[in-house]
Amino acid sequence: MTTTTTYIAFLRAINVGGRTVKMERLRALFAELGLADVRSYIQSGNVFFTTDGPAGPAERAALTGRIEEHLEQALGYPVPVMLRTVDEVADLLAAEPFRGVEVTPDVRLVVAFLSEPLPAGLALPHRSPKGDVEVLGAGPGAAYVVIHLQDGKWVTKDMFGKEYRGSVTSRFLHTTEKILTAARKA
Repeated sequence: MTTTTTYIAFLRAINVGGRTVKMERLRALFAELGLADVRSYIQSGNVFFTTDGPAGPAERAALTGRIEEHLEQALGYPVPVMLRTVDEVADLLAAEPFRGVEVTPDVRLVVAFLSEPLPAGLALPHRSPKGDVEVLGAGPGAAYVVIHLQDGKWVTKDMFGKEYRGSVTSRFLHTTEKILTAARKA
């Protein structure tokens, strides 16, 4: 029996820092890998696609590597990829990780998608020394972060301390909700 899995690829380094990629081109790059039903959502590097076959950790790691290698070859720079299934993203949001957080003009709620688990020594909740980042908790493959803007800007470069060696790409909570809704549409 063949199973079909719908993935959301959260890409880092797409359409930031002068690295512009049109979504049509990005979708074509995914399709070149034989991925099916390729779609994208907004310009920040969110791609949906389906695959047939097993979706275990080894298969996901291999698929992530194939996508990252193909994107780097085609675009000329590394593009870290965090693959999550639609169900995984739904579970992250269903946990209501920001329940009770007061949203003000200087507060942003962020889901940080992680390539590696947070450092074992990082006690949660964690607040950065400057007070601009508050990591409320973490789930499989993601951390729940409250950003406290400083002078109206998000200035944090080091959300999880210097010990974290993985890749991170972040989406605002409301954007993550919209991405999930778009990914569920056929």
